[in-house]
Amino acid sequence: MLRYTFYRLLQGLITVWFIATATFAAMHMIPGDPLTSERAMTPEIRANLEAKYGLDKPVGEQYLIYLKNIATGDFGISFTQKNREVNDIIREHFPVSATLGLLAILFAATGGVLFGALTALFRNRMPDYAIMFLVILGISVPGFVVAALGQLSLVNINETLGFTLLPVGGWGTVSNMILPALVLGLGTMAYLTRLMRSSMLEIVNSDFIRTARAKGLPATRVFSKHQLRNASLPVITVLGPAIAGITTGGFVVEYVFAIPGLGRYFVQAVQQTDYTMIMGTTVFYGAFLVFMVIAVDLVYGLIDPRVRLK
Repeated sequence: MLRYTFYRLLQGLITVWFIATATFAAMHMIPGDPLTSERAMTPEIRANLEAKYGLDKPVGEQYLIYLKNIATGDFGISFTQKNREVNDIIREHFPVSATLGLLAILFAATGGVLFGALTALFRNRMPDYAIMFLVILGISVPGFVVAALGQLSLVNINETLGFTLLPVGGWGTVSNMILPALVLGLGTMAYLTRLMRSSMLEIVNSDFIRTARAKGLPATRVFSKHQLRNASLPVITVLGPAIAGITTGGFVVEYVFAIPGLGRYFVQAVQQTDYTMIMGTTVFYGAFLVFMVIAVDLVYGLIDPRVRLK
């Protein structure tokens, strides 16, 4: 187990290095630089700014400094956020994105397991058809469309009721979190529902299920102790990437609902060619995703005794 853990951590470090290198190369391949948009800049001022941010050095030297800073956890100073350090921006705004992401994954995992189990129990019947139709919609409709429709529907509901059932934007209270979390987790819930349905249908005809029924175990116990538990293992496998994906992929939802998360700053950095902000958040998000995948791999080995990690 320790050997496997060390091996996976080493793989994770290599993956993070590749992400950092690819991001650095991409930033230096695009036209212009972060100082291009500055107005009324004299050559002297530009030279001073290039020296301040290290842009006057050769690309190879910039790369080595960049890797050294990342290794020490220093992502540099943002070009556009009034000399704020990228670390401070991540520290201040990532908890907002993480909170929204955790609520969304809780909704997605609960709904995915529940609806997936229901579709398997009522296979080829009306509940199965209705849920799978909604699942197809959840997978097919883009997130920004769902966010806009959800916000518009909530506006109409509030007007009809004559009071604010849920706010249509902002952050800070539980009521602000409900609709964005539902919208953000909808696509993942649809995917988990399909995965859970397939896993349930595969396990139904397994030998251990037939043995449990032959022993006279109640149907509820067979379902909860054998079918549901074993069918949930594939869902657990994808929860790590799903958590990371939702937590780091709520850019559109954060923008539509005016949520002060890290995703909004990332979008602004891309629009303004903020090198340090783009590279810092990309490496941070990449490292977070790698860590979640490794964590789920280790947890999966503990949950399923048939898996042997050496």
